Amino acid sequence: MQGKYSLRKIENLHIPLWLLKDTCWMMEWRVLGVAMIIPTLSVAFILTYMVRKTNEVYINIAICFWIFANAFWMCCEFFGHVEYKFYAGIPFVFGFIATAYFYIFKNKSTDEKIS
Repeated sequence: MQGKYSLRKIENLHIPLWLLKDTCWMMEWRVLGVAMIIPTLSVAFILTYMVRKTNEVYINIAICFWIFANAFWMCCEFFGHVEYKFYAGIPFVFGFIATAYFYIFKNKSTDEKIS
């Protein structure tokens, strides 16, 4: 997708959203931290949709699971339910499965060059 909503521009937007959410977690800014879940996950879903016809979709699915797990864990800590934070491991596992599937079955490029 070219122009105003290019994949690269949205990826670059996603990183500061993620960093802001995690910074709020670290600083224990509950309201902003919880509010940042929505834009961070939304952009992750948009990115996943944008690459849905490529093999990169598996990596983006893993990122969605990772952000969801991370957000769940953050909320457990923010709201005094640390006994449930281990359930965040479930979406983390799904993220690992999506990543493993990509690298085992879908990542056929072995000559990728870095310039």
